[in-house]
Amino acid sequence: MSNMLRILKYIKPYTTYVIFNIFSNILSILFSLFSLTMVIPFLGILFGTQEKVYEAQELNFSILSIKENFYLFLSSTIEDKGKVEALMLICLIVLAMFLLKNLFRYIALYFLSPIRNGIIYDMRMELQEKITSLPLAYFTEQKKGDLTSRMTSDLVEIEWSIMGVIEMIFKDPVNIFIFLVTLIVISPQLTLFVVILFPIAGILIGYIGKSLKNDSKKGQSKMGEIMSLIDENLFGIKIIKSFNAEKEFNKKFNSTSSEYKNIMTTILRKKDLASPMSEFLSTIVMVIVMWFGGQLVLSAESTLSAEEFIAYILIFSQIIPPAKSLTSSYYYIQKGSAASERVFEVIEAKNTITEDKNAVIINKLKQEISINIPSFKYENKQILNNILFSIKKGEKVALVGKSGSGKSTIADLLGRFYDLTSGEITIDKTNIKKLKITSLRSLIGIVNQESILFNDTILNNIKIGNLDASEKDIIAAAKSANAHDFILECEKGYQTNIGNLGEKLSGGQKQRISITRAILKNPEVLILDEATSSLDSESEKLVQDAIVKLMNNRTTLVIAHRLSTIIDADKIIVIEKGNIIATGTHHDLIKQNKHYKNLYDLQLLA
Repeated sequence: MSNMLRILKYIKPYTTYVIFNIFSNILSILFSLFSLTMVIPFLGILFGTQEKVYEAQELNFSILSIKENFYLFLSSTIEDKGKVEALMLICLIVLAMFLLKNLFRYIALYFLSPIRNGIIYDMRMELQEKITSLPLAYFTEQKKGDLTSRMTSDLVEIEWSIMGVIEMIFKDPVNIFIFLVTLIVISPQLTLFVVILFPIAGILIGYIGKSLKNDSKKGQSKMGEIMSLIDENLFGIKIIKSFNAEKEFNKKFNSTSSEYKNIMTTILRKKDLASPMSEFLSTIVMVIVMWFGGQLVLSAESTLSAEEFIAYILIFSQIIPPAKSLTSSYYYIQKGSAASERVFEVIEAKNTITEDKNAVIINKLKQEISINIPSFKYENKQILNNILFSIKKGEKVALVGKSGSGKSTIADLLGRFYDLTSGEITIDKTNIKKLKITSLRSLIGIVNQESILFNDTILNNIKIGNLDASEKDIIAAAKSANAHDFILECEKGYQTNIGNLGEKLSGGQKQRISITRAILKNPEVLILDEATSSLDSESEKLVQDAIVKLMNNRTTLVIAHRLSTIIDADKIIVIEKGNIIATGTHHDLIKQNKHYKNLYDLQLLA
């Protein structure tokens, strides 16, 4: 429940809508009450038990004043036009009251729509902004499908819960309160039973609701697993088919889906129990009221007339729908509470990559980048040891070594995708932790081994490098990256949609789009993370030519798999198991370092 109350803080921008919603609900309730209280004079006229009123009382907002003046109006109508006309008048008033009741109910719902949709929009945007701000380490511990589930199905649960919260706070309690006050006015003795018996029903409902919250949390978590499986299946569909593994993956998906089905069946059964149980408990109260009230009416000393008793029963019956709605809202809130707990886990996730309060902006690399990493661990695993080297402005430095030796980790630390626990990385003698993060990353352009493209047009994928770039700049960058010709051959040229992860393009084409993006950014520092290792010879030649143009007169850190691509590097650093074991030019290392020579010879043989 505490998480649901926290959601109420999102209501603040929609305060005006909330006020109109509450006001409309109150009017709807009052018109409903007026239409029901018409039963008393209706029955009085019909059975001739209504005493006529001939003297007007001072008109004010007291119940007695309104009642006596209305009876005066009815008495005058009966005297002038007869009972049938008076009966017709009451019927028309009842009809008008119900019309106004339903009109204001619709108006209340009209103002509720922007509240519930607005809150979900605000929460979804907060989730999106939080997720994009979190460090890479967070995503290695989370499943993408589970995060997707929190931004979709969990928010849907919260949306329904918001409606439940608003009705629970602003509608149903007001409805019940106004009707209870009316019942107290009619008969305090009968209403005492209602006040005593209703909390007992509330305790029973609360017990079931508590268990519903726990089941809902399991259900939302299981939905996250299903979303993760769907994401993995779609991403790896080619592998699944090529290894004839459809049955195995279907079996795994079936197992998870079956568990989710069983959990949701339990949840729905408990939720569906709310309405009949609350109605039955309310009926028990009504039967007791009918029994006790009937005795009062039959008693010779009773002040409760037959028509007042019938009106009492009718008004009391109208408490049952909001009471049922209140219990249903409670169940929605319990489900939403479990969903909101998962959403707030993301919103409150600690961002370990923080920015210094006095962070400075840097626009250019003037001298050098200095990297000093005595030790770096990730998840209690030692990754780097005694890494110490520098990259002077305009210099091309290459990191070589076997997979898993720590090369890419150094590049990630330079971009502050992870933070050092000891040592420091400086740019022109300023610790990168003292720089504005956006400023630091503006200096750096990255081309990865795996081209990361989005389901959008070629143009929009390139423009990520510089959102303000003109069409002329984009075409010039594409030409430099040897991408312009193949782009023009695409169906819609630069406006061609490349599909999910750029699946409509070949590996070489995707890589050239990535390079075009980096050229358009025109970064001071370029990081090439094994940018040609997954390409065929022809594509590699085109990409390598584009990379040479990209590196021209630019400070570059190359993470190399193919040593033939870094022969002309100013400095090559050989890394083995997180340690620097040799540094020098290609020719120096061939002569002096056995490990490097073996790597080079193996690639020549390949």
